[in-house]
Amino acid sequence: MFSSATGDPDGFLRGLDRAVVLDEIQRVPELFRALKAEVDRNRAPGRFLLTGSANVLLLPRLAETLVGRMEILPLRTLSQGEILGVKETFVDSLFARTPPSSATPTESRTALFERIRAGGFPEAVQREDPTRRRRWFDSYITTLLQRDIRDLSQIEGLAEVPRLLSLLATRVASHLNHADLSRSLGIPQTTLKRYMALLQATFLIRTLPAWSGDLGKRLAKAPKVLFCDTGLLCHLLGVTDEAPAREGNLLGPIVENFVAMEVIKQISWSRTRPQMFCFRTHSGEEVDLVLEDSRGRIVGIEIKAKDSLRPEDQRGLRSYSECLGDRFHLGVLLYRGSETIPLGKRLIAMPISALWTG
Repeated sequence: MFSSATGDPDGFLRGLDRAVVLDEIQRVPELFRALKAEVDRNRAPGRFLLTGSANVLLLPRLAETLVGRMEILPLRTLSQGEILGVKETFVDSLFARTPPSSATPTESRTALFERIRAGGFPEAVQREDPTRRRRWFDSYITTLLQRDIRDLSQIEGLAEVPRLLSLLATRVASHLNHADLSRSLGIPQTTLKRYMALLQATFLIRTLPAWSGDLGKRLAKAPKVLFCDTGLLCHLLGVTDEAPAREGNLLGPIVENFVAMEVIKQISWSRTRPQMFCFRTHSGEEVDLVLEDSRGRIVGIEIKAKDSLRPEDQRGLRSYSECLGDRFHLGVLLYRGSETIPLGKRLIAMPISALWTG
C-alpha cells in the first residue's frame, strides 16, 4: 500500500487494498480522508470495498468526503428468490404490456408465515431451531444498540431507543405520527426524530414516503414505517406463529411489511427501477404500495392477509384507478390464496407467492 507521503499519515489503509470493514465508527472520518487522498492519487476503480452494519454516510461531513469517488450498493437481507435460488422478475412484469400471469405452486399458510418469521438474514434463515434463532436476533439487536447506535450518536445510554424500537414494532406498516409516539415515550419530538434517524442509519427500520400526485384531493403526507427484516420484526413482537399475530391484529401489518420489503429488494435489480410510495387520502381511501416508473405510469398494490377475497377488498385500487385515468397502468391485489384472478380492466388478484415464483 502507500505511506504518509501519499496521503495516509496514520496508516489507515495499509494492507487494506481489498476490503475495509467499518466496524469502528469513531475512526471512520480519518479513514475516509485517507481514502479520498488515495483515490485522488489513483482513480483506478474497484480498489476498495467498504462494508458495515451502519450507514456512515449519515454522519456529519462524511457524505461529502467521497462524492464522485464511490458507488453505493445497499445490501439488504436476502429476498425469497435469493433463498430459493430463483431470479425474481415480479416488479418488471407489473409494467409489461400485458398483465402478469402466474402458475404459482400452492404454498400453505404455515409455510408462508415461516418465511415471514425467518426473515432474510442468512444466519437467522439457516437456524431452523427457534431457540437458536431467537438468540441470534437478541445478539444482533444488542450489538447494534450498544455499539453502532452509541457510536453514531456519541451518547452513552440511550435507554429510550430500545423502547422506541419495540413500540414501532407494534405500529408497523402504519403511518408515522411523531406527536403520538412522543407522548407514548415521554420524550420531545426533536429527540424522537433523532432516534428515528439512528434506527434508519443502522438499517433496522425505513420509512415509505407518501405519494403526492395531484388528484384534486387532500392526501395524507405522513410516511409509513417498515422494518427492514420481518424476522427481526416478529422477534420483537414475540410472534412465533400466525395465531398470536392474528389475535393481536398484527397479522395484516406483518404481511404488508413482508411484501413491501420483497418489492423493495426486487426494485434494486429490476430494469424498470420504479419509485415506491404509500397512498392515503384524508377521507380514508388507501393503497398499500404505489410504484411509479420514469414514464409516470402507476402500479398500485394492495395486500391482504387472507385466503379469499371480497368485493370491498378492491375498493382502494378501483378508486385510485378512477382518479388517475390513463396513468394507472395496473392494480394488483396480493393475497394468501393460490389462484390468479382477473378482477376487471387493469385489475388482477395474485397469490403473495407470485412475488418469487411468478
